[in-house]
Amino acid sequence: MSNIRTEKKTSAKNSASRLFVSVFMFILQIVWIEALVYALREHAERLNLIFIVIAIIVVLKMYVKTSNAALRTPWIIAILAFPIMGLPLYFLYGQPIITKKSRAKFQTITDYMNQFMVQDQGVANRLDSTDKGISNEFKYLYRHIAFPVYDETKVEYHERAEDGLESLIETLETAKTFIFMEYHAIEDATSFGRIKDVLIRKAAAGVEVRLFYDDVGSIFFLNKDFIKEMRAKGIQCRVFNPVGVFFNMFMNNRDHRKITVVDGIYAVTGGYNLADEYFNITHPYGEWYDTGIKVTGKAVKNYTLIFLSMWNAIKLSDTDFNKYIDIDFSEVKYLTDTSNAYVCPYADGPFGKDRVGENVYLNMIKNAKTYVYITTPYLIITDEMRRELTLAARRGVDVRIVTPGIPDKKVTYSMTRSYYAGLVKHGVKIYEFTPGFMHAKQWVCDDEISAVNTINMDFRSLYHHFENGTLIYDREVAVKVRQNFEEIFARSENVSLKYSDYKKQQLRMSQCILRLISPLF
Repeated sequence: MSNIRTEKKTSAKNSASRLFVSVFMFILQIVWIEALVYALREHAERLNLIFIVIAIIVVLKMYVKTSNAALRTPWIIAILAFPIMGLPLYFLYGQPIITKKSRAKFQTITDYMNQFMVQDQGVANRLDSTDKGISNEFKYLYRHIAFPVYDETKVEYHERAEDGLESLIETLETAKTFIFMEYHAIEDATSFGRIKDVLIRKAAAGVEVRLFYDDVGSIFFLNKDFIKEMRAKGIQCRVFNPVGVFFNMFMNNRDHRKITVVDGIYAVTGGYNLADEYFNITHPYGEWYDTGIKVTGKAVKNYTLIFLSMWNAIKLSDTDFNKYIDIDFSEVKYLTDTSNAYVCPYADGPFGKDRVGENVYLNMIKNAKTYVYITTPYLIITDEMRRELTLAARRGVDVRIVTPGIPDKKVTYSMTRSYYAGLVKHGVKIYEFTPGFMHAKQWVCDDEISAVNTINMDFRSLYHHFENGTLIYDREVAVKVRQNFEEIFARSENVSLKYSDYKKQQLRMSQCILRLISPLF
């Protein structure tokens, strides 16, 4: 659980003690397993034979699974090398036993949500006739996870989180019927204080306000008094997956989404949470860099449904989504200059069969013709991702990745850097953002298609978290994102040359071990 959060602990009254108790109980559970094995040492020879047979059966079943090999390999090694210890750990923490009920709840809500996800075939046909390759990227999102693409939607790009905060507050001020907010981390401090003032005023005026945050993401920032305060002010407030005394695998699945929806007309999303460091009010890791977008128009429907699905998966409270998605856009002034924009907000989560976040990224790389630029705070990738990035560079695509210059976690930073040499060897360019921490998760290709997401390039985001993203086919937006990248490159160090000698960059044993176990955390 050490890599769950990316926020810095503050002096605010919080719930950190619950996290410490949970970690302590997790350690006790491991000690209990070891003690049990030791107590049965008199039957070691017989037990060892039984465990070996079970280990072979379990490994064979794991081997034929369609899940990513990187996720299976650590458990296979642990089970075969130490069957007596590895098997109990795998059955306790490697299997989603406790999540069966949760999975069923999420699936029920997803099935209900999907009936509202209807693709306008006219929009799909126009996109198909414009660019077949890009159209196929959007088709994937609808065919496999039921998120349609929309036109008649305007996207405003915020190249700094500070701009995004101002836009968020301005948008909240326009609310007439409802406000939905879902965030990984909320800090009850300066930046959120401004937002809270608006929420309280709007709730008092009769606007339905819902606030939803992840327990682990906010555990160093908030305590349970925050929920009581919000509810006392007329704001519906829920916490995702509260930390419990006993560790389970579902505890590893966090809500990493960042979504605000206002009246079903406007949505604000991006890489930033609602904590002061994201807006450079505090500076735990130098300059914090984040980006975001404001979406106006028909595509907001997807964000509304994403929020409602998570809200109701935790506790069912809505029997009809229609009143939140049947929106009259006739008086909304957003249609100008949006006729060529195609927008698809989408969601990803650990319960789906497809790794949507990773597949969207892979499709963008495959379809890139001239360049693909990426920012990510972490670079801990699968073999499939590494292969696509290097293949793109080898066929002449300008592939550039920007990572932080100042890390928030040194171990994770070491793992990120361990991937540089293998990418640089094949022509991928790596930049480190010198002034501080690059937290933005944005992609742009060929001045055509872009994505502004919550999804990092690591196993936690791609395989364990609930995430959200926005795929945008709009040349105007893509050019703005590319211009922002050019400014970022100018403020970053191109470290490609430092890692160009592949033989000198062979991984240390500690990095090899960290790479092996990274998919599990």
